[in-house]
Amino acid sequence: MLRENIHDLIALAAVAEERNFTRAAARLNVSQSALSHTIKGLETRLGMRLLTRTTRSVAPTLECEDLLATLNPCFERIEARLQALNEARDQPTGTVRIVGVEYAIESLLLPKLAPVLKEHPAVNVEFVMDYGYTDLASAQCDAGVRYGEQVSEGMISVRIGPDERMVCVGSPEYFERAGIPETPQDLAGHRCINLRLSNHGGLYAWEFEDADGEEVRVKVQGQVCFNTINPVMYAALDGLGLGLVPERLVERHLASGALQLCIENHSPYFPGFHLYYPSRLRPSPAFQVVLDALRERV
Repeated sequence: MLRENIHDLIALAAVAEERNFTRAAARLNVSQSALSHTIKGLETRLGMRLLTRTTRSVAPTLECEDLLATLNPCFERIEARLQALNEARDQPTGTVRIVGVEYAIESLLLPKLAPVLKEHPAVNVEFVMDYGYTDLASAQCDAGVRYGEQVSEGMISVRIGPDERMVCVGSPEYFERAGIPETPQDLAGHRCINLRLSNHGGLYAWEFEDADGEEVRVKVQGQVCFNTINPVMYAALDGLGLGLVPERLVERHLASGALQLCIENHSPYFPGFHLYYPSRLRPSPAFQVVLDALRERV
């Protein structure tokens, strides 16, 4: 019943407000005869007269006024909501959930997004920390961050950070006590700070290159182990051993001398962080704002 009558009720409200069929028809962009036919049909279905017509004017009946007193606030709320939705096209709004490692969130995502979020107060970003290659659907995330551009089928990859490298660092105190390793093989005689990978539970094998550019993986030993990268840096600062960490993470400590590099010639660069998201995803205005802010400009 409501679906059949909704357009007719809107027409009735226009006539009652204008008190004139000609003006109401122009407002609704219909012919006067079509509008008159609509009102008569509505009155027939409801079994009552809704408008009192004279040669000079049209006035709502008491029954019509009572009906419109209920309908008009509803029409106003609907109109206001439609207007808000229309304005939202120009004002991005919504929440974007991104999963990534702690280092990516702290060093890249947040610094790039902070200025944009201030410009778009209706855009929200939720950061989810995870060291595995997360399935976005099961994690209910819109996008993820990982090193390199290789992603599974059905995903789009966008570079959001520069090339990086993992470097071996230690404190001056540690090097004075234990000496400075010169090759990856020398690490067997040193205390190292391990990183346990959350995606399969194994310890991260430190990756280097030899003089011929071939990959060298070294399993290290030490007193402490973490499952996130920042504590590895802090443990190295405390002199607990050597750590293999992203160079950008420790730039300020290298500049101050609190940490020093070793085996630097064996530390290769590799593709930096990329944002991945489903190719079938139709980016929302909020997601587009986030994507544009994170995209790496060469």
